[in-house]
Amino acid sequence: MSNLNSYESPFCTRYASKEMQYLFSADKKFTTWRRLWVALARAEHKLGLPVTAEQVAELEANIENIDYDVAREREKVCRHDVMSHVYAYGVQCPNAKGIIHLGATSCYVGDNTDVIIMRDALQVVRRKLINVIANLAKFADTYKAMPALAYTHLQPAQLTTVGKRATLWMNELLMDLDELEYRIASLKLLGSKGTTGTQASFVELFGGDTAKITQLEQMIAEEMGFSSVVPVSGQTYSRKMDSQVVATLSGIAQSASKFSHDMRILQSFKEMEEPFEAGQIGSSAMAYKRNPMRSERISALSRYLMIDSLNPAFTAGTQWFERTLDDSANKRIAVAEAFLAADAILNILLNVTDGLVVYPEMVRRRVMQELPFMATENIMMDAVKRGGDRQALHEKIRQYSMQAGENVKVRGLENNLCELILADPEFMIDAAGMEKILRPENFTGRSEEQTVEFLRDCVQPILDANRDILNETAELSV
Repeated sequence: MSNLNSYESPFCTRYASKEMQYLFSADKKFTTWRRLWVALARAEHKLGLPVTAEQVAELEANIENIDYDVAREREKVCRHDVMSHVYAYGVQCPNAKGIIHLGATSCYVGDNTDVIIMRDALQVVRRKLINVIANLAKFADTYKAMPALAYTHLQPAQLTTVGKRATLWMNELLMDLDELEYRIASLKLLGSKGTTGTQASFVELFGGDTAKITQLEQMIAEEMGFSSVVPVSGQTYSRKMDSQVVATLSGIAQSASKFSHDMRILQSFKEMEEPFEAGQIGSSAMAYKRNPMRSERISALSRYLMIDSLNPAFTAGTQWFERTLDDSANKRIAVAEAFLAADAILNILLNVTDGLVVYPEMVRRRVMQELPFMATENIMMDAVKRGGDRQALHEKIRQYSMQAGENVKVRGLENNLCELILADPEFMIDAAGMEKILRPENFTGRSEEQTVEFLRDCVQPILDANRDILNETAELSV
C-alpha cells in the first residue's frame, strides 16, 4: 500500500515493473555486496592467504541473512555504509569477521555491484525490447501490402504500406538492440583495484606476487559471471561506463518517442489506434474522446530518459584524478531512474504493439483523397502514348490540380481532379481507364517487397535466436 504521508516515486507506484524495481532494491544491492565478499574470500583462500574454507562457507551461508537493523545502528556510529555492513556481516559470521573485505576498499563492493546490477537490468531491457520487435514484426507482416499515405514534412507525399511504416519503427529498435548487446558484452567489473587503483594493498597481502593479484581478479570476475575486469582504474571504474549505458537506454527512448508521436498523429487521422479498453475514459468532460494516452505516456517518459542521459555524462566529465565523491548522489538516482524509465517505456510499448488497431476503410479513404494528385504523371503518360501533347497535357493538369486543390481547401468540397480530367477529351481516358490507373497498389513501389525482405533478413534471425524469451506481454496498472 502506498504511503500517503511521504513522496514515492511514480516509477515504483505507477510505471516500472517489480522485476526492474527489485534490481535496484536494497536487498539486491546488499546481497550482491555479500556475494562479492564471498568471491573475494574464496579467491584469497585458494591463492594461499590466511582465509579458511570454513570461513568462506560461513560467509556463503549468510548471504541472504542480512540484519538491516544492526547495519543501520552501526552506520549511525561509523557514518560509513560499507563498514556498517561489514560489521553486520561479521556479527552473523563470527568465525569469518576478521577476513571480511580483506585488502579491499569500499568501491570493491560498491562499484562491482553497480556493474552487476546494470548487467542484469540490461538483460531485462533486452528481453522486453526483443518482444516489442516481435510484436511489430507480426503487425508488419499482416499489413505489408495495405497502401497508406506516406508523408514528408507531415504533408502527403507518395504511398507506402502500413506494414512498411512499421519496419521504420523496427529498424530503429534493431539499432538500439545492436547497441544494447554491445554494451552487455563489453561490461567489465572493476575488480579489486584498491584505494587509488594501484592494488597496493594486494601487493602487500601477496608479498609482491603480481601473478596472484591478477589471478585473484580473474577468479572474482568469473564467479560473478564476467569474463574480465577493467584493465586500469582509479578508485572507481570510469564513470563513462555509466554514461555509455544510460546513453544506450536513451537511444531506446528516442526510438520509442518517434513511434509514439507517429501513433498519436495516426490516431488523430483515425487510421490507427492504440488499444482502448471497454471501460476506459478518454476525457472527464468529453465522453466521446479516445485519447492516445499510452502513446502520450511513452512520449513523456522518453523525454525524461533522454534528458536524464545528461546526468551521467556530466558526472563522467567532472571526476577529478583517481576519484571524487560528487558522483555518488547523482549516480544512484540517475542510473536507477534511467533503467526504471526504460522499463516503463518498454512495458507500455509491449502493451500497445500487442493490440494495435488499424481502420482499413479510413486508411483507404485518406489514400483516395490524395491519390488523384499522385496519379497525374501516370494519367499524362497514358495520354501521351495515345498521341497526346505532353506539354499541353502537363499545363492542363497543373491548372486542374490548382482548381481541385481550391475546391478542397477553400470550398471544403471533395477532390474533383479526376472528374475534370475525365471531362477533357484531350486526355483520351474513360472511367474504367481512370479506375485502372487509380489502384493504390500501383503507387507503393517496393514497400511490400521491402517489408518481406526486412522481416526475413533482419528480424527473423533475431527472433529465431531468442525463441525462449518471446511471447511476453505487459498489463498496465494505470
